[in-house]
Amino acid sequence: MTKRKSMFKPGWGLALLAVTVVIAGAIWLYRAPIHGYAAAGTAYSARVACSCRFVAGRSLDDCAKDKLAGMELVRLSEDDEARSVTASFPLVRSDTASYREGYGCVLQDWQS
Repeated sequence: MTKRKSMFKPGWGLALLAVTVVIAGAIWLYRAPIHGYAAAGTAYSARVACSCRFVAGRSLDDCAKDKLAGMELVRLSEDDEARSVTASFPLVRSDTASYREGYGCVLQDWQS
């Protein structure tokens, strides 16, 4: 009897399974409720932090203390020149609110 040589080396099946699981997990994370929570959390945080910073005149570090429970992953950054604050949920979502004279802080248009 002749032995057949396999095209695949041992371990290829496991590597293919791991790649499939990672891709499926990424798709699930994108479609999961976390996307909606991130959208609401970043929009809320950007608008509140912008008001805190440019209406109340507090520092952004001081404003970050006002985040609600569950928003620990939301990161804040400011653009002093544009008078805006951006809130981001890493790898998922970010929103920016800008100070407009007479209106206060308003969110920039949503693109999604």
